[in-house]
Amino acid sequence: QVQLVESGGGLVQAGGSLRLSCAASGRTFSRYTMAWLRQAPGKEREFVAAISWSGGVTYYADSVKGRFTISRDNAKNTVYLQMNSLKPEDTAVYYCAADTAPMHSSPYRIEEYDYWGQGTQVTVSS
Repeated sequence: QVQLVESGGGLVQAGGSLRLSCAASGRTFSRYTMAWLRQAPGKEREFVAAISWSGGVTYYADSVKGRFTISRDNAKNTVYLQMNSLKPEDTAVYYCAADTAPMHSSPYRIEEYDYWGQGTQVTVSS
């Protein structure tokens, strides 16, 4: 069982920055690929970024590449999403998710993730 709790969301002006955090429970956090996904009003949930268990490999959606950075601290059971140069189209509820299954396909697939946090709202004003 994995519990994920996101924090750090809020209201920011376009061009600003926010840092999201996701605290995970469980002793095996360091084994999991972790990801951030988001859902804007009226839209489907979409992949944002993912990071391998060691932190050595990262994956990004094209829409955030160069602006967002995912990282993790396995000693603190925490994954982060640093968001810079925010745009109004980044407005969404951001979810942290964990892939704990023994078999993996693609970290870009939303279906890959079996544990989710409750989400944190990010609003970017123009």
